[in-house]
Amino acid sequence: MRVFRSSFAVLLLLLFTLPAFAIEVGNFDSEGVKINYVTAGQGEPVILIHGFVANAQLNWIAPGVFDALAKDYRVIAPDLRGHGQSGKPHGAEHYGPQMAKDIINLMDHLKIEKAHVAGYSLGGFITVYIAAHYPERLLTAIPGGAGWTKPGDAREGLSEEIAVALESGQGIAPLMKALTPAGQPQPSQEQLDAMSKMITGMNDVIALASVARGIKDLATPESDIKAIKVPMLDIIGEVDPLKDSVDALKKALPAIEVVVIPGANHMTAFGDPRYLAAMQDFLGKHIGQKHTRAEHTVVR
Repeated sequence: MRVFRSSFAVLLLLLFTLPAFAIEVGNFDSEGVKINYVTAGQGEPVILIHGFVANAQLNWIAPGVFDALAKDYRVIAPDLRGHGQSGKPHGAEHYGPQMAKDIINLMDHLKIEKAHVAGYSLGGFITVYIAAHYPERLLTAIPGGAGWTKPGDAREGLSEEIAVALESGQGIAPLMKALTPAGQPQPSQEQLDAMSKMITGMNDVIALASVARGIKDLATPESDIKAIKVPMLDIIGEVDPLKDSVDALKKALPAIEVVVIPGANHMTAFGDPRYLAAMQDFLGKHIGQKHTRAEHTVVR
C-alpha cells in the first residue's frame, strides 16, 4: 500500500505546483472540439502528450519536465480532448485515433511541419500511433509508460471495465488495481475511494469513459509497427505493469531505444529525474537532424 500512499501524495503535490516561468496559453478548434494547450521556449518543437485522467499540468508542468525542456526547445503541451481545459465530447467515436489527429491539427494550427513528440501512458500509446500513421510529421517519437497496443489486446477488457466503473460511480478503481506492480499489495478500499473522488472531481466521467472505450481503436497492426522509421525512445518503469507492451514494441521494432528506470512504477516514472535525463539525452542526439530511420539501438 506504500505505493498508493506515495502516489496520492504525489498527485496532491502536482495539483498545486506552478511552472517556473510564464507560459503562453492558447486553444483552437480541432474538427469541432476545443483543444487547449500551453507553450513556452524557443527552438525545435517538442509536443508533450499526457496520460489518461491527467492533463498537461499534472503530467508535465508540475514534475518540471515542461520547464526543463523549454530552456532548449519550443515546448507545447495540450490537454487531450476529454481532459483538462479541452472539450469533452461523449461517445467513444470521438476518441482513439481522433486524439492522435488532434496532435497533427495542433501542429497545423501552430504552423509546425515536424516535431519531436513525447507522450506518457495513454499519451505514449498515442505517440506510437502517430509514429505509425503520421511519420512524415515527426522528428522523433518518445513514448513513455506505454508501448504497442496490439489488435485484440487483452487490455481491451480492462478498458471496458474502467468505462463501466466510471459510469456507475465506482471511479477509477479498476485502473488503479491494474497499475499496481506485481507482488505488491493492492490498495485498500479507502485509498481507492480517495483517489477516485479526487480524479472524478476534476473530470467529466462520461467523457473519460468514452476515452477508455476509444483506446482499443489505437491498436496498430504489426506490419505498421515494423515499418516505423522515425527515431524512437521508449521509457518505462522497471515494475510498471505496462512494461510488457514496451517489450512487445521492442521485439517488433528492434531499432528503438529503451530506457528502464530501476524501481519506478507507472505512477512515479514520469516524475523521476532519470526520466527527464533520458529525454534530454535522446533529444540532444537528434536535434537539428533530418531523420528518415532509426539508426541504432541502446537498451539500458
